[in-house]
Amino acid sequence: MVLFTKMQGCGNDYVYINNDVEKIENMSSFTKEVSNRNFGIGSDGCIFIFKEDVQDIMESIPKKADVYFRIFNPDGSEAKMCGNGIRCVAKYVYEKGIVTKKRMKIGTKSGLKDVEVYVEDDIVKNIKVNMGIPLFNTDKLEINYPKDVIINERFDILDKEYYLTCLSVGNIHTVIFVDNVDNIDIEKYGKEIENLDIFKDRTNVEFVQIIDREKIKIRVWERGVGETLACGTGATASVIAGYLNGVTENICNVSLKGGMLEIVYNEISSELSMIGTAEMVYEGKLY
Repeated sequence: MVLFTKMQGCGNDYVYINNDVEKIENMSSFTKEVSNRNFGIGSDGCIFIFKEDVQDIMESIPKKADVYFRIFNPDGSEAKMCGNGIRCVAKYVYEKGIVTKKRMKIGTKSGLKDVEVYVEDDIVKNIKVNMGIPLFNTDKLEINYPKDVIINERFDILDKEYYLTCLSVGNIHTVIFVDNVDNIDIEKYGKEIENLDIFKDRTNVEFVQIIDREKIKIRVWERGVGETLACGTGATASVIAGYLNGVTENICNVSLKGGMLEIVYNEISSELSMIGTAEMVYEGKLY
């Protein structure tokens, strides 16, 4: 029997496991089973939370965090970071007393993240995450491309011409600006772009519609998942891509299918912050 918590951030839903207690060993196969929406719990993946024995699990990260997590997609592949997921982790560990500080460091496969929770009556109402400094270098992104960066570069995708901007804010993302996101055949073009030969380990894809300079609307195609209601790192990547391409301000609201996020780009430090909510949906026992 495994105890689990179902949580969501902007509709991006994951199964959360306290792995110091449950000690799931094969996280990949476990995730494939429980994420199935017909025969399992149903989710965009699983997030495993650790506080103890971290060095055996996260060898590349010094033991400086208050808590750590690993995230797996429904196809069993592992992601480095999840913006909506990390907000849920912060709410989970604070409300369950695992971490009692309102400012905490959370360890991920993409490094340490500074997170602040805003609490009312012992309930976390809002979470701010320092998403760090975006990366654009194609070598570091493991993109096989003749230029050092891909910013507003033209690509022929099937029968259409798209201009791509590629970057990482913990995970690799490819941002494309379109006139109307509702008219996009996201399964057709999202899947094609995800699996372009230039990407060593595929890419997440965001189709972005500019509402005005302080608000954008996006649809998300996540690698290993498909279309999701939201993606925190994708929202963050979309705002900085918009800023670099001169179509958004450095503070921008992002409308996703599952809700709203606020993204702030610090022009001095080059750091990005994400502000949003997280919700516990239910808890249960998996037999």
